[in-house]
Amino acid sequence: MDSVQITIIGGGVIGLSVAVELSKHHGDIVLVERHGKPGQETSSRSSEVIHSGLYYKKDSLKAKLCVEGARLLYEYCERNSVPHLKTGKLIVSVVENQRQDLEELFKRGIENGVKNLRLIDSAEVAKIEPRIKAAAAIHSPCTGIIDSHTLMGRLSTEAAANGVVFSFNTEINFIEKTPEGYVLGVKDSDYRFFSSIVVNASGLSSDRVASLAGIDTDEAGYRLSYCKGSYFSYSDEKKSPPCKMLVYPLPERQLKGLGIHATVDMVGKIRFGPDTEDIDEIDYRVDAGKGQAFFESVDKYIKNLRREAFAADMAGVRPKVKGGDFVIIHEHQRGREGFINLIGIESPGLTACISIARMVSAMVREYIN
Repeated sequence: MDSVQITIIGGGVIGLSVAVELSKHHGDIVLVERHGKPGQETSSRSSEVIHSGLYYKKDSLKAKLCVEGARLLYEYCERNSVPHLKTGKLIVSVVENQRQDLEELFKRGIENGVKNLRLIDSAEVAKIEPRIKAAAAIHSPCTGIIDSHTLMGRLSTEAAANGVVFSFNTEINFIEKTPEGYVLGVKDSDYRFFSSIVVNASGLSSDRVASLAGIDTDEAGYRLSYCKGSYFSYSDEKKSPPCKMLVYPLPERQLKGLGIHATVDMVGKIRFGPDTEDIDEIDYRVDAGKGQAFFESVDKYIKNLRREAFAADMAGVRPKVKGGDFVIIHEHQRGREGFINLIGIESPGLTACISIARMVSAMVREYIN
């Protein structure tokens, strides 16, 4: 039976980041991905925002890893020529009676260690973004955007150069614990191989992979729910783009979503989204009939939009866990030594990818030593 030291299951931006970080210190690593190339699910279907970290509960993994991860990601982009831009972001309260919620969000950002946040009034909002309707806003100058596809390409190249072996079109459907590690089996094949350490970074399938390893996902709180988010692009040839930076409404309560917001990409294209829709099966189709609802939502905080300029664009699916925070855990307390779970890695997973990878690397070093 073939044997490797470390197997990473999942080739999205998290699995790739983990592969890069682990390969700096360890050899004999294989990354298995069920699709034909990296990042075909959650990683390639997002707003591509580098978040600052102000939304998340103090001392949560999301808060800690986002704030740290944003700094690390900007540094990585600079070193590796990954296209990115610090556009800045406005989080707006449209009416004055939302001021308290805005101030509470601002306070949370400060507590989380986000730098350079400012509370600004309607007059300053108008100077920064003339078409934005706001009684007040939080200005986050360190928020930005990134070309996630180029990022994943750079990570793949670096991991391969460090000796990581990639196995695409490979879906794990069998995991058995042994005294020395794990035997893994591949779907539609009799092939099995041994791995001393397994890192489950399989995104939308991470609860299923955890259950293959013998973990009761309901008891552990790992059962995923799927939240679909659709996007609409905006193109108005008669007017300049409605904004130059990211513009968000106040977030939805319980952080099911951050609200239908305005994003820009590296070439200035405007996209609105995502909304939130609970689904049972993964489905990336965008319902064009949602266009009116998107228009009405965004029209609350951006002036002079044209309904006919909205066009169905893309959709993504977020893997959510009960409790809402990232699950990043070495499962030794469940008798699964050497098995590391990454579950519920939704936003801000892209921002936090390098800090998540460093956390996993520390777990591996502790286990080996």
